Amino acid sequence: MSTLDAIDRNIIRCLRRDGRMTNSQLATEVGLSQSACLRRVQMLETSGVIRGYTAIVAAPDADDRLVALVRITLERQTEEYLNRFEEAVRRHPEIQECYLMTGDADYILRAEAENTAAYEVIHKEILSRLPGVVRIHSSFSIRSVLLSRAPVK
Repeated sequence: MSTLDAIDRNIIRCLRRDGRMTNSQLATEVGLSQSACLRRVQMLETSGVIRGYTAIVAAPDADDRLVALVRITLERQTEEYLNRFEEAVRRHPEIQECYLMTGDADYILRAEAENTAAYEVIHKEILSRLPGVVRIHSSFSIRSVLLSRAPVK
């Protein structure tokens, strides 16, 4: 799917707000018949615009968990170094998110730990051993303000 029109963007906006809404509710909100709406959603899924659906789940002790945003700088920014780093990151479930960046860091990662001692283990045994890493800069979240919402293009 090359470009999204206003109806597609509206469908995505509605599903981001409530991914569990019925097709009937969605069709009413975007002003389409149910069958036309279902076809649109299926096209968005088939084309990969909608890659899946998820639930945002708070752990029982979510307020007590340490969330670290980690800036990583690599020794080199060649395709080989980037690929090796990304492949290694994918093997560690402790790293929930990873973004290739512009600016002063090559990557920003998000990791969660039970406490600072648990994060120290992640830092020593995982982050510092990722291929090509020359600098690690960690910042810790004070609290969560907004989760999993991104603008529609």
